[in-house]
Amino acid sequence: MTLTEQIKIKAHELGFHKVGIAKAERLDVEAEHLEDWLWRDYHASMQWFEKNLQKRMDPREIVPNAQSVICVAMNYYSPIEHSQNSNEAKISRYAWGDDYHDIVLERIQMLADCIKQLEPGSENRFYVDTGPVMDKVWAARAGLGWQGKHSLLITKDFGSWVFLGEIITTLTLDYDSPIEDFCGTCTACIDACPTDAIREPYVVESSRCLSYLTIEHRGDIEEELKDKFERWVFGCDICQDICPWNRFQKETDVEQFQPRQWNIHPTFEELETITTEEYIKRFKKSPIKRAKIDGVRRNAKIAGRKK
Repeated sequence: MTLTEQIKIKAHELGFHKVGIAKAERLDVEAEHLEDWLWRDYHASMQWFEKNLQKRMDPREIVPNAQSVICVAMNYYSPIEHSQNSNEAKISRYAWGDDYHDIVLERIQMLADCIKQLEPGSENRFYVDTGPVMDKVWAARAGLGWQGKHSLLITKDFGSWVFLGEIITTLTLDYDSPIEDFCGTCTACIDACPTDAIREPYVVESSRCLSYLTIEHRGDIEEELKDKFERWVFGCDICQDICPWNRFQKETDVEQFQPRQWNIHPTFEELETITTEEYIKRFKKSPIKRAKIDGVRRNAKIAGRKK
């Protein structure tokens, strides 16, 4: 059994639903796209995208002599439908359960430890949506799926309902091939976006995206966007719910991603008036903490106002 096969078997044993490997090299075309996105100021207040650009463009700047990027994906989909009640807020599916950073990070660290045991002389660095790594680009290069026109990674097996992680390693492994972009002429995600955040295929303007506005943005929201929240108070699943490839979704087998009941159909009133004590208790180990209590209250006030 080859080292590559051993690593992939271990990844599946640890609960990763997909694993692929790409050659560690500079991302020339993707780097140009990133620079253009930054030049347009489409990253809004997320200034960290401007930092460590060389590392984002070349994993060998992170791990000297890196040869491979091992990419993994975990399915988080839950089949429960979002509430249709006008008095209830909507939270993105990915935030219904425990924080994916903790769940995926724990398992990818175990995978990295296993690789170190197999090859003690190897150097390995792992990330889960936190370091200077273009997660979706590498996942696509490793053949896990392709980046859709909404910029998210789409897999044939689980649609776009996946969390990503990667290990940059000095090991030379067997590389997987990228797969075809199967979006074709479909523009469903672009047409469905209520704020026109997908400015063109594969290009998202963060300052108009409901996920950015409800999670990362601090302070007030532009008046023109306030009537377009469509009851979303944390994240937004519109472009995923409308995607034809998400007909192939499968319910996750990861218990920690199962919804906390109070996150499925919360009322605007309870979120707008939530106390600090209740906020801490309710969202412990939840990605919703990212929005901060003031953000949750602000979002509930905006999304719940009557038109």
